[in-house]
Amino acid sequence: MNQSDSGTIMPDSFTFAAHAERDERATFISKTYMHLAGAIAAFVALEAVLLSLPFTPRLVETMIGGRFSWLIVLGAFMAVSWIANSWARSATSLSTQYMGLGLYVVAQAIIMVPLLYIAQRFHSGIIATAGITTLGLFAVLTTVVFVTRKDFSFLRSVLIFGGFAAFGLIACGILFNFALGPIFTYAMIALACGYILYDTSNIMLHYRTTQYVAASLALFASVALLFWYVLQLFMSRD
Repeated sequence: MNQSDSGTIMPDSFTFAAHAERDERATFISKTYMHLAGAIAAFVALEAVLLSLPFTPRLVETMIGGRFSWLIVLGAFMAVSWIANSWARSATSLSTQYMGLGLYVVAQAIIMVPLLYIAQRFHSGIIATAGITTLGLFAVLTTVVFVTRKDFSFLRSVLIFGGFAAFGLIACGILFNFALGPIFTYAMIALACGYILYDTSNIMLHYRTTQYVAASLALFASVALLFWYVLQLFMSRD
């Protein structure tokens, strides 16, 4: 595909990264990770602003104060995530793709507020530790895929089933008021690592070379999921 001056993507080529020329593939991969870095930087900046606002304690109470509040928040987040992914995968408009990525970063920043607020208030320094650990795990998993060049698309069914099972357990925990415990946290960390392997191999093999925005969104979602449960694990052990 070629991009016109108006930001419209012209469908004259549908080259997948696995079949692209070396320079074209390298450009696609570098754009993907540059957009991922930008998304992470925007997320950090948004969180810094949100956590400093005077109404943040009330926002946190609204999001998690009621028995079913968090279930409603999760449902809304899933709906927004679906919209953001649809926009990011737009085959006709680059501006729509960026709107999808931006929408997802904002949604992820908002849903992270309660956890980060509690961590900031009661667990000094733990956010930075969890962030460094998350980026370290991400770097290791990314290196594994790039060195082995293994296709992890076989994980798709496992990840879909694991995602639905996790949401079902979370919903049951909210509805019947029981804690999921550390085993669930470890399982979700493993699931997030699986998503990173899957998404990274997709970038190398199954994305088109014009889909760097959608690819960066997929990676950002997996990194955010990993960070969420790494932080929860550290908080439970503190």
